[in-house]
Amino acid sequence: MDGSANAGQERRGETPGAGVQRLLAVFRRRLRLFSGVVLSVLAVGLVVILTRPADYTATATVALNTKKAPVVTATPTQDQTPDSSAVDTEAEVLRSRALAQRVVKDLRLEADPRFNPSLRKPGLVGTLKGLAPWGAAAPRGPDLEAVVDQVASGLSVRRSGLTYLINVSYTASDPQAAAKLANGFVKAYFSTQLDDKSTATSDASEFLDDRLKQLRAQVEQADTELQKYKIANNLMSSQGATLTEQEISTLDQQLALTKAQQAEAEARLQTAKRQLASGSTGEDVGEALSSPVIQQLRQQRAAVSQRVADLQGRYGDKHPEMLKASRELSDIDSQIQSEVQRIISNLEAQAQVARQRTGSIMGSVSQSRGKLAGNNRAMVKLNELQRNADASRQLYETLLNRYKETSTQKGLQQTDAHVVSQATVPSSPSTKKGLMTVFAGLVALVFGVSSVALAEMLDTGISDGEMIESELDAAYLGSIPLLSSTADSPDLARMGPERYVVEKPLSSFAESIRSLNAAVLFSRLGVEIKVTAVTSSLPGEGKTTSAICLARTMALSGKKVVLVDCDLRQRAVQRVLEREPAVGLLEVLNGDATLEEALTPDAVSSAMILPLSNAAFTPKDVFGTKAMTELLGTLRERYDLVVLDTAPVLLVTDTRILTGLADAVVLLVRWRKTSRRAVMASLKLLREAKAPLAGAALTQVDLVQTASIPQSDPSASYKTNKKYNSE
Repeated sequence: MDGSANAGQERRGETPGAGVQRLLAVFRRRLRLFSGVVLSVLAVGLVVILTRPADYTATATVALNTKKAPVVTATPTQDQTPDSSAVDTEAEVLRSRALAQRVVKDLRLEADPRFNPSLRKPGLVGTLKGLAPWGAAAPRGPDLEAVVDQVASGLSVRRSGLTYLINVSYTASDPQAAAKLANGFVKAYFSTQLDDKSTATSDASEFLDDRLKQLRAQVEQADTELQKYKIANNLMSSQGATLTEQEISTLDQQLALTKAQQAEAEARLQTAKRQLASGSTGEDVGEALSSPVIQQLRQQRAAVSQRVADLQGRYGDKHPEMLKASRELSDIDSQIQSEVQRIISNLEAQAQVARQRTGSIMGSVSQSRGKLAGNNRAMVKLNELQRNADASRQLYETLLNRYKETSTQKGLQQTDAHVVSQATVPSSPSTKKGLMTVFAGLVALVFGVSSVALAEMLDTGISDGEMIESELDAAYLGSIPLLSSTADSPDLARMGPERYVVEKPLSSFAESIRSLNAAVLFSRLGVEIKVTAVTSSLPGEGKTTSAICLARTMALSGKKVVLVDCDLRQRAVQRVLEREPAVGLLEVLNGDATLEEALTPDAVSSAMILPLSNAAFTPKDVFGTKAMTELLGTLRERYDLVVLDTAPVLLVTDTRILTGLADAVVLLVRWRKTSRRAVMASLKLLREAKAPLAGAALTQVDLVQTASIPQSDPSASYKTNKKYNSE
């Protein structure tokens, strides 16, 4: 890959590093433009730097608190540590226009001529305007916006690295004013923070006060509706439970107790009945055993039984005392049985009462439970009313506490930052004129380089053979220098190129003509070049001059040369003739004159000239005729070189026809003047006409600017090796 690239460079005549050489060549060619722009910009910069008054910069440092004091609002906020974006935001607040307006107002800077342009003394232009009739306008008041702009222009706010420190600097021509304004911005910043917080606190207090009034009414209304609903639905409560619930609870306790008592009475009754059914006399019944009456009767019976036993043993069964004692014992047994029956009857009565009491309590419980079911249905709405009342009361209490907190914080607001260091009056200027001069030099260099680049971009001309070969895809035949750039003296330059090649045949200028002819002769291998057509894209490119110089140079070398003027409109070859020709090319083509009659010898060389007469009639088709072809054939036989001076390709159609009759066509391009577009259009027309194009050559090359020509161009050595060419 590298080998092919190097080979391509060698084929184009380039060497490694040619790009750098071309850049240096461009700068050498544009040295005047570059130097002029650099010196002009540098001069303006130096004037501004030297006439600018010295500036002084004072700096105050502010530190943001790591724990910000929260602003009191309607809703509670948490303390937050400022992050990087918060620090940057505070820096933007410090450089805001609103803060600058406050500084202007606090320090009354609108009355200071240093910051209010309308208070300054008018200059010469202002004085002349005031003297003019139309200039006597009413005096304007201070332009506050202009004052704010002037004040803000000197402010510089920068964050110190990634810390919470912010440097507030102010630059002014007066050191005391710089310190005053730097501290003024810091003070205004703190005042703005306090004002904002006070305003926020006042707004929050007003909002909370209004809201509390609304919530107080809502709480009262919710409580009223709740109590009304309780009364209407018999949902009055005590100790956290409704009266119905308390009643049911009491009845449930009584019912349980009654059921227990009923079970106990029935158990005693059933036990007594079972004992009686089993043959018991009832004396062993539990209630009988505990009955004092039965106990007393038993004691009496025991005594009577003992007496009966004694009487029976003493008197026998028939004894009246015995009978009396027996009747007394029977009477006691009868009383015991009666008492047992009474106890059993009492047990039945107690069991009956217990059952009735249990039934009554159960009825009351059933009734209360039905009532409780209705209460539970009503509790749905009651709970909703209770929730609304609780929510309103909770919100009211929250806002009430917030209102108390807000009220206590009035007048106790603190800023979110503090001053680390106040700005002091600077003792030395902050402007470094040496550094500013270096910067002005760099700016001048940038402008110079930009001007060179812009000039190159706007330069559509062709400056070297490489551009012809690479961009136009045409062979480069050489270059013809501008005579004023190669002649040793102005007197020789005023001689003119046509005369100079004859007077100075060994000069570098004449050598460039011979080099051009050699390049043309070897442009088509295997083809004898005898007819050379010299043309150009546009007028003024040195076409006729080059054709004359080519003819005279070849004639001086001993060749038979004829120069044919084929430019029917300009007749430019006429200027080398000493007299106006009577007949010329057109007369020969029309048959009105012979070739010998039309040929005119050159006055300073052995070349012959076939001119154009002034009175000749010009037909529409001249060079496409058979006569023109025959004429060129005749000239080929008689002369070693036939030079055709043609009209510009882009302007005259006949040139394309004529170039097709030549052996080689040379397209002349004026150095750095003819545009690429024009040359490309000319080459396209010649190729479409199938003209034998030998290549293109540069004309009027200024050899004073030799850096514009690549070292591969032989003409680049004209100026360097001028001593070799004897003049």
